[in-house]
Amino acid sequence: MLFRSWSESLVPGTLPLLMDGDEFRVKILVAGAQKAGTTSLFGYFCDHPELLPPMRKESHFFDDEAIDWSAPDYSVLHRMYEPRDYKRQAFDITPIYLFWPPSLARIRDYNSTIKLILLFRDPIERAWSHWRMEYGRNAEDLPFHVAIRQGRWRLKGLAPLHTAWRVYSYVERGFYARQVRKVFDLFPQENVLLLRSNDLKRHHQATLGLIADFAGLSPFPSLSPRLDHRGAPAEHRLRVEDVGYLRQLFCDDIGRAHV
Repeated sequence: MLFRSWSESLVPGTLPLLMDGDEFRVKILVAGAQKAGTTSLFGYFCDHPELLPPMRKESHFFDDEAIDWSAPDYSVLHRMYEPRDYKRQAFDITPIYLFWPPSLARIRDYNSTIKLILLFRDPIERAWSHWRMEYGRNAEDLPFHVAIRQGRWRLKGLAPLHTAWRVYSYVERGFYARQVRKVFDLFPQENVLLLRSNDLKRHHQATLGLIADFAGLSPFPSLSPRLDHRGAPAEHRLRVEDVGYLRQLFCDDIGRAHV
């Protein structure tokens, strides 16, 4: 079984490979999950002297449907790492990649040896935080209890790459097991690190140590804990009945997952 509960530890083509005239590659990629602490992780990564950050946190390259994926121009991605420093490992943190259907295969075709890090949050907390973000920026007008029930019908029948999946997927993004099974269909287990957002929050230095070992880095310097995007006090409250409803949905998915 992939996960038993959130109180237990997680157990861990033909597209062109020639980039833009050299051997530059993004070597480390944090692919998800959204609202699971990836902004804090970006801050920690920027403080490691052996890591090369992009110009912005989320490149959104591998989920860009405007790109011709039969012949992708990887120089577009690489320009986010100027000035280029070959002594450091380039990284990308774009949390939608885990969820966006074609992204993982595109990443594999770009760099089959990439180190993939997945950061998970309790799916109920993740859904609530996701809804608060969308509601707060006026992309959502339904209350949470409706958005996670009848609101899911907004996605029914839509093409898998419809833009509505980027906004209204409060529940769908929490079906981690099916997403992780896809990861292991594409990448060897030794190139994938599964982490919990609570561990990064409560034991950040130890969690960063796991990342350094996994990625072949020297230890992270001693860093103060980060709580980026903690958010303003909520005007709404998460209802007990909504927690129970979501728990049942997610437990069913987790119970079907095996590694």
